[in-house]
Amino acid sequence: MVTFLQNAVGFLWGTPLIVLVLGSGALFTIGTGFFQFRHFGHFMARTFGSLFKKEEHDVGSGHVSAFTAIATAIGGAVGVGNIGGVATAIAVGGPGALFWLWVAALLGMALKSAEVTLAVYYRSTDENGEPYGGPTYYIQRGIGSMLPGKLKKIASILAVVFGAGFCCNFFSGVQAYTITEGFTSAFHLPVIGFGVVYCIAVWIIVLGGGKRVVEFAGKVVPFMIVAFVLGALGIVLVNFTQIPAAFALIFKSAFSGTAAVGGFAGAAASAAIQNGIARSVFSNEAGQGSSTMIHSQARVEHPVRQGLWGMFEVFMDTMVVCTVMSLAIILSGVWSSGLQGASMSVAAFGTLYGGLGSKFVGVAILLFGITTQTGWFLYYDVLLRHALNNNIALKNKIIKAFRFVYPLPGLITIIYTTMNGLPTGTVWLLTDFLCAVPTTLNILCVIALSGVYFRLVKDYKARYMGIGTVDPAFKVFYENEKKAERP
Repeated sequence: MVTFLQNAVGFLWGTPLIVLVLGSGALFTIGTGFFQFRHFGHFMARTFGSLFKKEEHDVGSGHVSAFTAIATAIGGAVGVGNIGGVATAIAVGGPGALFWLWVAALLGMALKSAEVTLAVYYRSTDENGEPYGGPTYYIQRGIGSMLPGKLKKIASILAVVFGAGFCCNFFSGVQAYTITEGFTSAFHLPVIGFGVVYCIAVWIIVLGGGKRVVEFAGKVVPFMIVAFVLGALGIVLVNFTQIPAAFALIFKSAFSGTAAVGGFAGAAASAAIQNGIARSVFSNEAGQGSSTMIHSQARVEHPVRQGLWGMFEVFMDTMVVCTVMSLAIILSGVWSSGLQGASMSVAAFGTLYGGLGSKFVGVAILLFGITTQTGWFLYYDVLLRHALNNNIALKNKIIKAFRFVYPLPGLITIIYTTMNGLPTGTVWLLTDFLCAVPTTLNILCVIALSGVYFRLVKDYKARYMGIGTVDPAFKVFYENEKKAERP
């Protein structure tokens, strides 16, 4: 089983998908005139800066605020991928994996902006007038509008393929397992016993539906990010004299591989590339299409405005949180200890803070993980709503039932993995395997809709940045465009 997964992931996350992830990011970077670099100040002012300007919030249609949407999205992204995922990338690919994580994230900022913008643009309203969107919406409506006659059905089929492939991640249980592994490692608790308690906590949150999930994320996410970054930054600052050597090792091993040292078995440059990019996608979800489903529900006056929040999401998740955690792992020396996953992150904090540090990261893993897992509940909820939109009665029954069964795959993974003694890397291999197909399909469809995105960016620049001329006839939402076409 492990050998099969290794071979499958090696193929699925091989050269074709790596080129697709980096190439699509480069396409949207170049197509927008290097927006995330040239207009860094603008997008930071309109995202992070706007948090301190109340008048900039809650403008436009939608049923959650832009801040609530980004808090939930970051809660869904900043999680076990930042703690256990980056540690696994370094454990398997060496320090050079961090370089490729950066490359994928910098280009991924443009890709995530395109995804979010398209999700908001093509969103639709349900029977209660509440907006929902995401990959299945822009695949069905966007790709469908590009196809003639009966060929439009192809778009619906592609939307189903994406939705089915994405929902397969529901069965991996990686979130619950990594959280349980890290927390029990720090507090020396029985794995299965804690796993049961944790899954009950997740169940209590999601039982309240989407409203309770976003309220929980809005309260927990800001606090957990600040606390965790400060804790990891302490490790970096204590070892600041080794920072130049660490960066030299990162850049060198990114292109030449890493020799065996300590408990580290050594890795070729290809392993650094593959693990860095795979962990970047899993952590910040650029190209995966996941967080677009919550972004699409935001109150916003222009799709690109929410796209800037998608850009910020990647920046915060990877360039800040993942970078600080990775440097803490490398500078503390635990990267070559032979540990993997969350256990390596726990060990890194333990080098500076002792037993208290291990407990701190254990709590961080718990908070990061529970916001991630509950945030992903909303993504599956959106897919179910879209798939069952034509049968409202059935939709409501299935969505209600889904709240009850949502934590079960995580609990099953915890029990099965623990009782069979499977290594952490095996769980992450399964996640990579399930993530590859919908990610590939999503990126291809976003590329196909790039013309729509570029027109929206052009309009945004004219309206809000004074770059170009505003076209008063341009419709910034697909629904408005369709209404204008009707006689």
